[in-house]
Amino acid sequence: MRLSPAPALDPSLAGSLVILHLAVVAGGLAWLSSASVSASGLESIRCRLQGTPRPPAFSQDGDFVIGGVFSMHYYMHTVDHSYTSLPEPLQCTGSMDSRELRFSRAMIFAVEEINNSSYLLPGIMLGYQVHDSCASVPIAVKVAFQLANGLDPMFDTGEQCSGSDTVKAIVGESGSTPTISMLRIIGPFGIPQVSHSSTCACLSDKKQYPTFFRTIPSDQFQAAALAHLIRHFGWTWIGAVRSDSDYGNNGMAAFLQAAQEEGICVEYSEAFSRTSPLSRVQRVADVIRSSTARVVVAFVSSGDMRILLMEMERLPSPPRQWIGSDPWVTDPDMLRFGLCAGAIGFGIQRSVIPGLRDFLLDLSPQKVSNSPLLTEFWEGAFGCRLETGTSSTGVVVEEKVCDGSEDIQQLQTPYTDTSQLRVTNMVYKAVYAIAHAIHSIVCEERENSTVYCDKNLNMKPTQVLERLRRVNFSRNGYQVSFDANGDPVANYELVNWQTRESEKMELVTVGRYDASLPPDQRFDINREITWIKNSTQVPVSVCSESCPPGTRKAIQKGKPVCCYDCIQCAEGEISNNTDSSDCLICPEEYWPNAERDLCILKTVEFLSFHEVLGIILTACSVGGACLAIATSTVFYHHRTSAIVRANNSELSFLLLFSLTLCFLCSLTFIGRPSEWSCMLRHTAFGITFVLCISCVLGKTIVVLMAFRATLPGSNVMKWFGPPQQRLTVVSFTFVQALICTLWLVLSPPFPIKNLTTYKEKIILECDVGSAIGFWAVLGYIGLLSLLCFVLAFLARKLPDNFNEAKFITFSMLIFCAVWITFIPAYVSSPGKLTVAVEIFAIITSSFGLFFLLFVPKCFIILFRPEKNTKKHLMEKTSNDIHY
Repeated sequence: MRLSPAPALDPSLAGSLVILHLAVVAGGLAWLSSASVSASGLESIRCRLQGTPRPPAFSQDGDFVIGGVFSMHYYMHTVDHSYTSLPEPLQCTGSMDSRELRFSRAMIFAVEEINNSSYLLPGIMLGYQVHDSCASVPIAVKVAFQLANGLDPMFDTGEQCSGSDTVKAIVGESGSTPTISMLRIIGPFGIPQVSHSSTCACLSDKKQYPTFFRTIPSDQFQAAALAHLIRHFGWTWIGAVRSDSDYGNNGMAAFLQAAQEEGICVEYSEAFSRTSPLSRVQRVADVIRSSTARVVVAFVSSGDMRILLMEMERLPSPPRQWIGSDPWVTDPDMLRFGLCAGAIGFGIQRSVIPGLRDFLLDLSPQKVSNSPLLTEFWEGAFGCRLETGTSSTGVVVEEKVCDGSEDIQQLQTPYTDTSQLRVTNMVYKAVYAIAHAIHSIVCEERENSTVYCDKNLNMKPTQVLERLRRVNFSRNGYQVSFDANGDPVANYELVNWQTRESEKMELVTVGRYDASLPPDQRFDINREITWIKNSTQVPVSVCSESCPPGTRKAIQKGKPVCCYDCIQCAEGEISNNTDSSDCLICPEEYWPNAERDLCILKTVEFLSFHEVLGIILTACSVGGACLAIATSTVFYHHRTSAIVRANNSELSFLLLFSLTLCFLCSLTFIGRPSEWSCMLRHTAFGITFVLCISCVLGKTIVVLMAFRATLPGSNVMKWFGPPQQRLTVVSFTFVQALICTLWLVLSPPFPIKNLTTYKEKIILECDVGSAIGFWAVLGYIGLLSLLCFVLAFLARKLPDNFNEAKFITFSMLIFCAVWITFIPAYVSSPGKLTVAVEIFAIITSSFGLFFLLFVPKCFIILFRPEKNTKKHLMEKTSNDIHY
């Protein structure tokens, strides 16, 4: 014989074993029945239960009996079967869970309280049968059969081998896997089961478990709450461990799904149980020690967690922030593990049950000795034995005998600790829920508000099942009701393991989670949390540091989404949040700041009167206009002199006027573009320059005609006198005015925002509207300039001492050179420099005409008056070519 932990059965395997067991029982009953009939010939059938009945830990007869199943021991006693003799009855072994003992005693307290009640089931005595399942599936299955069949080894019936149900409802079991196994047995018989601690979300499936109810919320809510908690503190890189059971596997699956929705990554997810080989537990502990995740979520039962923490304490471990599920994080017995200091998790709401503590402590050696289970608890708690010779296990020992001085009032165990009544209240509520369901069946209110209850009513468990779905009452301020899935409203407290000044660990409520509220109001923290190493600073657990604004996350290849690199946003894009997955493109007229976390208005740029370049060009323009006006004044003052009269004073004054306009028209190119300035600048430039070139062309023709007029028999000057000169200037200018008018009417220039030349700034400029109109204006100016240049070139060697054709030739040469170089410079210059190039071309060509055509004359007029005579002008130089 050997002692070993009872392995946790897979639910499907447990179901198969149950069906096999039922088949054996049915076959045995049928055999016994047939044997009885053939032997006695009587019509009655004698039925016999198979196996050895397992006596309840606590029991009491009553009008209606309620079953109770709790995991008061951690292990089941197992043996190697020889198959040569009947197997021994199933027994529990190992240490006792005094917290589970408190749960069972709380059920008894609730039953006794109801039996003494004058408003709930008056005149009715509830009985109970409380069993210890040893947290194992085989014993839970056996207990389920016993609760359904009763404890009588043999019974007679009139016509068939079936008896009445022993219990009307069952409270329990504490674990999800044993609960599932029990439901497979009692479910087909319609016996309702109300669990106080089975939280597996799978139990909400009414198709599989139609008779199941619970007073503790489903793990579906706890999983969502834990994921919300983790996200709240910014932990995106965590580890996860779970019990290898229905509770742990289903709970962790729900949590991982919720965590994924919250953007949380899991570095590892390990499963184990207290029945696993030690090597498995060691491997889980090693994974936790070597991981980079500083936060560990443990969806583990108390018994399994105790094994893991004992292994973690064996070797030095780096500090980890533990996030616990309800079974272990609210278990006071777990507070002895100092490495979990600072742990947080959600637990059932702490409650107060009046009178329970007095009931729990109302134990004397005489009362204890009547119960093997209480005897075992008493002897274990005080380290003595109640009877001489043998202990509660039947083994002869030499120990101190309990002398009656043991004071349970001073005992510090989970059994006596009523400061954290959480799951205990779930047991209390489960009993009252069943009592209210029975009350609604057997009791009725009569006249004078008296309540009559029929204890002889043949009540079926299916009737209790139906009424349980509709119970809705309040007890000690705690509401009890079930939804369509048999679940209560989820309401949790956020508990924190805090170390007090006495170095004693305590459970402190620091917040709440109410699933009935809107999502943004469910979670609330109302007290400071103490973290690992007794710190008040929230620990950090991330795979990669947060990406600051101005960057985006780039997932590292082959790693979870929480592991990433921070990449700066591309040009023209921003991210204004931490950990942005993508960068946002700024609107068209905006550009990122230097940090690329904010879109700011682009700098608006145009050639302004206030900037250096604008001031210089304005000065040149105004200066040129002033020089032209000054020259006009000089010419007007010396209008009777020979040099002024010889150079066609009328055209000279008109040319000076047009040059003044040419200088001043460049001012329309400076300043913020508007609709009027855009239309004015190009048309004014085109017309004034044509007027200027027309005057120069007229002077050139006059020179040529004057020379031809000196030839014998020539009367050409009568065809190109002053009227013809004026008509020529007006005609050439009118053509340009006509081109400009058509341009303005059909497709005029207009202001635009140039967003393409520079990405980071806006250039305000004038769009020409019609490119044909723009180049037609320039082309016409170029045509006149070329014609003027050709004519002046032909007249460059005329014999006059002061031959103006030479200066016209050079001025036209400069003019054409300036505007030919203007074209590529205009096209290639970006932004406001385009306007500056055009202004520069206007001013340069204007100064070229002015200096070559008027400065020599002004020099003679002002500084060489002796040459300002008709005689001097008519003289021939020795180098003249004679015709």
